[in-house]
Amino acid sequence: MKVLILCALFGAALSEVFFEETFSDGDKWESRWIQSTHKGDEAGKFVLTAGKFYGDAEADKGVQTSQDAKFYALSAEHTSFSNRDKPLVVQFTVKHEQNIDCGGGYVKLFDCKLDQTDMHGDSPYNVMFGPDICGPGTKKVHVIFSHKGKNHLIKKDIRCKDDVFTHLYTLILNPDSTYEVLIDNEKAESGTLVDDWDFLPPQKIKDPEAKKPEDWDDRAKIDDPEDVKPEDWEKPEHIPDPDATKPEDWDDEMDGEWEPPMIDNPEYKGEWKPAQIDNPAYKGPWIHPEIDNPEYNPEDAKDLGKYDEFCKIGLDLWQVKAGTIFDNFIITDDPAAAKKAGEDLWAVTKVGEKKMKDAQDELEKAAAEEEAKKDEADEDDEDLDDEEEEAKDDEDTNEHDEL
Repeated sequence: MKVLILCALFGAALSEVFFEETFSDGDKWESRWIQSTHKGDEAGKFVLTAGKFYGDAEADKGVQTSQDAKFYALSAEHTSFSNRDKPLVVQFTVKHEQNIDCGGGYVKLFDCKLDQTDMHGDSPYNVMFGPDICGPGTKKVHVIFSHKGKNHLIKKDIRCKDDVFTHLYTLILNPDSTYEVLIDNEKAESGTLVDDWDFLPPQKIKDPEAKKPEDWDDRAKIDDPEDVKPEDWEKPEHIPDPDATKPEDWDDEMDGEWEPPMIDNPEYKGEWKPAQIDNPAYKGPWIHPEIDNPEYNPEDAKDLGKYDEFCKIGLDLWQVKAGTIFDNFIITDDPAAAKKAGEDLWAVTKVGEKKMKDAQDELEKAAAEEEAKKDEADEDDEDLDDEEEEAKDDEDTNEHDEL
């Protein structure tokens, strides 16, 4: 028992948090995060705020996009590490309180070569993870890995949250190339990098030397040679109307030569086709033989999702409507530590956040109803004034007539 306890303590001691950001020290975050100048005047500004509704006015402060139709590029440096022999866990919260119509909510993980002042959409990264929304058609969680200089998107569709509340996004990448995506500390997807990404070429390919034999008959059915077209089959689809007569006022010189209108032929049988019978020479569909793909190397699978260096995390986004708040970042090698951070930072505030939003909605609803009543009363007053004015005009007219 003592050995087990010591092993557990030893394992816990080995776990490490490489980056953690909760924006709990006011404006000091600006010294840790660097704004890219790559986009110049097109770059949007991040501001520190808890937003319009929250569970705790101080604890829920994060960085928020503040300008519509802008590019956002903000990054921070953290302890350098490799995930070759340990899990990679990245987690953060996203709050689209502006009811976002089109914009990103994801993070990118970089190596140490990133020039933070020049970070932009084409800057090479190791991992990209998080929600992306654009209209009703795009509401997904991106999980993208760079492999041999190419970015590979997950083949599965993971739907992100699209409401106005804060949500927790977690990616766990294990050394055995399995992964798990959590939303609000609940599993949304899992699998392996081999199965769910197109990192590797196929293990088998069609034999380039193999060709379908010329005498291969893959027709399951053939025309019955004994089925002969009947001699009386030929009937036109349309015939002149036998009951039609030339109008009395028809002038051939003026109207041209008269022809009776066409009608469907009641004796028309359609296009004749011989009956189908089983083909005695049928060999089934020809299947192209496969061979081992010389470009496939099983050793490459062991290297998927493993990087020698993680060093910086960035928000590289475009947003049509600003207002997204990012908070509660953690990068660690311990899924349990990330889960606890999520419970401590996100789970404790979600109830209060919703309560405050519901209260605001009720106030807005009441104000709208009061405004509607006021407008209706104003309309009634206008109608009454119109009626009084009309009555006065009638009275003046009558007096004038009497005179």
